[in-house]
Amino acid sequence: MINANKPNLWKEDVARSVDLYNTWFMQFAPEAYRSTRVQTTADVKAALKVLDNLKSINPEIIMNNPTIVPTLRMCTAPPLARDRLTGLGYLNKSILSSMEDKGAVPPKMKELELVRNFTAISGVITKLLDKDIFTWLEDGHVPTDEEVYRASTIIADRLCGAVANPIIKNAQEQRQLALIASYLEERGYDRIKHPSDKPITEMKKGTYSFIMNVPIYQSEVTSEDGESGDNEGASKVNLAIDVVIQKKTAQDGEYPILIECKSAGDFTNTNKRRKEEAIKSIQLRNTYGSELKLYLFLCGYFDTPYLGYEAAEGLDWIWEHRISDFDQLGI
Repeated sequence: MINANKPNLWKEDVARSVDLYNTWFMQFAPEAYRSTRVQTTADVKAALKVLDNLKSINPEIIMNNPTIVPTLRMCTAPPLARDRLTGLGYLNKSILSSMEDKGAVPPKMKELELVRNFTAISGVITKLLDKDIFTWLEDGHVPTDEEVYRASTIIADRLCGAVANPIIKNAQEQRQLALIASYLEERGYDRIKHPSDKPITEMKKGTYSFIMNVPIYQSEVTSEDGESGDNEGASKVNLAIDVVIQKKTAQDGEYPILIECKSAGDFTNTNKRRKEEAIKSIQLRNTYGSELKLYLFLCGYFDTPYLGYEAAEGLDWIWEHRISDFDQLGI
């Protein structure tokens, strides 16, 4: 065990982990947000151009430009969440899911149903447009470049505010992966893309991979303590693992080391979602047995109740503030 069996150190490690996350957030998170905001502002300006500065919101434009729907939701007073727009327009839920998550119109939906939904979207958005932002809609004047830019930045702020946590989370994840890459490459490891058709035990020694699909049995977790049944009748699916490392000293047929990068900016969210890692570990054990180990790479707000839960589920972890913990894995 690396840290799971050392509860006497947890309190100090939690404090150091929180300090590290807060230092990073204050120095780098605003820049990550600003960079996204600049790109989002440009995207909003492009959407307004397609919509003739919101003077032409019609079903055909929405059908031909499905990615503008999130922008349209932020152009209303008040801004509309996806579920709120679905309810107000009596929409088919799969419409917005496809357009916003995949950037495409549902391919199998009948044309009549598509037209009904796009007409409803147009009607709801048009009725609720925020004319305090789009001042030119009141009297119909042609907006100046300054007016369009000002409106675009406001809508971009709304969009970024709605996805602020994912922006920060993505920036933190990329930073954690970069730290692990640096640690491994200093020790002579090479990054590769392991062929998906080969077993993970055939991963080349002295290599690592990011966001690698590992086949597992999809098991139902039925009890509160995370227990699951056997693999009978379970379907096999791919489980994306953040980091997979095959040691230089690995024996033929030995399983690689699996790492999940985890960061958090508050204690509440981590304890709400602590079962997710346990479920992944259970599914891996159900498929490969106890020899395949999943470790957590932690930075941020992971308190002692969280750590105690994960330890009880057989999980262990490496602290980002003490990346030398990796040494104990024999890397």
